[in-house]
Amino acid sequence: MLDITHDDWLRRAKALDVSGAHHIDGADEPGGGQSYPAVSPRDGQVLAHVADAQPAEVDAAVAAARRAFDSGPWPRLAPADRGRVLLRIADLLEEQRHRLALTVSLEMGKPITDAYDIELRAAINTFRWYGQLADKLTDESPHTAPDALALVTREPAGVVGAVVPWNFPLTLASWKVAPALAAGCTVVLKPSENSPLSALLLGRLATEAGLPPGVLNVVTGDGPTAGRAIGLHLDVDVLAFTGSTAVGRHFLRYAADSNLKRVWLELGGKSPNIILPDAPDLEKAAETAAWGIFFNQGEMCTAPSRLLVHSSVAERVTDTIVARARELRIGDPLDPATEMGALVGERHLQRVLEHIGTGLNEGARLRAGGSRTLADTGGSYLQPTVFDHVDPDMRLAREEIFGPVLSVLTFDDLDEAVALANDTEYDLAAGLWTSDLSTAHQVSRALKAGTVWVNCYEEGDLTVPFGGVKQSGNGRDKSAHAIEKYTELKTTWIQL
Repeated sequence: MLDITHDDWLRRAKALDVSGAHHIDGADEPGGGQSYPAVSPRDGQVLAHVADAQPAEVDAAVAAARRAFDSGPWPRLAPADRGRVLLRIADLLEEQRHRLALTVSLEMGKPITDAYDIELRAAINTFRWYGQLADKLTDESPHTAPDALALVTREPAGVVGAVVPWNFPLTLASWKVAPALAAGCTVVLKPSENSPLSALLLGRLATEAGLPPGVLNVVTGDGPTAGRAIGLHLDVDVLAFTGSTAVGRHFLRYAADSNLKRVWLELGGKSPNIILPDAPDLEKAAETAAWGIFFNQGEMCTAPSRLLVHSSVAERVTDTIVARARELRIGDPLDPATEMGALVGERHLQRVLEHIGTGLNEGARLRAGGSRTLADTGGSYLQPTVFDHVDPDMRLAREEIFGPVLSVLTFDDLDEAVALANDTEYDLAAGLWTSDLSTAHQVSRALKAGTVWVNCYEEGDLTVPFGGVKQSGNGRDKSAHAIEKYTELKTTWIQL
């Protein structure tokens, strides 16, 4: 990140002016007059009043996307031309990187260093990667009888409804929007009501980059109203959702109750992180475990919230994590030195505190944190929290907390570790630390997870797919495989 001081960011925050209007059909639309305050978890201050979409506004956004798909130029452009627009979007995101990072930090509490270095880097790279991929996708011509020609072509699926959460508002929006646009689809994007402002900026920048009107529309509002209207809409062909498993079930019902639209879900997680005694570097394994659960305030579906550590090294590993939790710098998200910012809001903070209280009542031992902090700021801050003596049947070990709360469980042999890891309704990600190559392969195969990290955590790039199985969802974001969600296969058989 460029050398910008805390005072500099504070001055930029005071000058920040972001419109809360919907972005529909290439222009800002204030909506029907209803709005809600976007409150910063940093200090409880109102950042803007944001349009609160009702079904009429969703109808307008979907109608614009439908026109743009059915009769507009976007699906009919040469793929290389679509790619050039995506690359221009990436360029504008880079040009506006400071403003976008500041908006993300203010609206969801992420440390500004992480917003600039990680969130914006991911969003920029995503549009750039799919912009470069757009003209490199191929169709098929299967070998068949000599008197026939068979063609299998990928065609854009239509209007995509993309509903994304607040924890990585630009990254996760980009993971949906960029491949959908590369495929030739049009999009109605609904960000979380907790993080609407960065998505609205994305919509405006996409229009500025040359995206035709109606190709990317952004509507803001809550899930029960705006999200439901998108899910039930008969002119939405595909739904792409990242969020909780409970809400994912709603979108499946919406599809069943409307036009049987395809629904792609990236849902919750309770990811296990297994540390074996032969880990190549126990100190690094412990430090990474601490980083993984406290990064982004623990508000990650892939957070390694269940640490499964061999009993022979459990005390050493846990002590290292507890020490790291106690020294972590919690503070103003706009301070570049802050390592952990605010949780997304008061309601979420109270939910996480309830989980902590449940853990204490169930008999787990609190080793670090467990309490609210910096309450005098008006913000939603929580101490990084570590429990050990956690039983696998405790709610601490079974429910997604979505906060900086680590549960430490121990095991005595490898089979027990794998059984503990797989004993969950979620299967999004997992970690494994070992020096034995055979163990790495065997355990990775045995773990039920969409991603397994060996001797690392949260690593990867856009070349590899991301997603889960079981109640962690279906389909994949990232990589060329994401295009599959936004295209339909058509077979053409020509008799010669």
